[in-house]
Amino acid sequence: MVKIVSSEFDPLLEVQNYQKQQQALTGKYGATNVFIGTMRDFNDGDKVKGMSLEHYPGMTEKQLELVVAKASKQWAVLDTLVIHRVGDVYPDDVLVLVAIWSVHRGDAFDASRYIMEQLKSTVPFWKKEILIDDNSRWVEKNTDGYCESDESGC
Repeated sequence: MVKIVSSEFDPLLEVQNYQKQQQALTGKYGATNVFIGTMRDFNDGDKVKGMSLEHYPGMTEKQLELVVAKASKQWAVLDTLVIHRVGDVYPDDVLVLVAIWSVHRGDAFDASRYIMEQLKSTVPFWKKEILIDDNSRWVEKNTDGYCESDESGC
């Protein structure tokens, strides 16, 4: 499942509730991998006090669903939950949740890493940072997809 939300969310509660609703998972998974990304108060050597996250409704979800589908084909993924925040956010706010349910931990870790890296490098989100001095700037480039090993499938 992929969701884009414009308000704060509790990532651990989202995982717990989703897992309870997915009765088909009961007894099938041996690993749940959870990645939670939060906003930090610095970037490129500057203090950041806020950020506005924009997206292209419909296109963003579709691209995320394609990324999730590719990960599910490449690894033994039973289910996924990806939630991404948009709108105005502040340091320590949760921005993204990637949760993977799999038979084995290796697949869960690798699929989670792949989804997160693809999200950062290919999914249409735009970030405008508000610096501590009230100047603002668009983040020109998301981080490139990063691969620790050839086995990650990136």
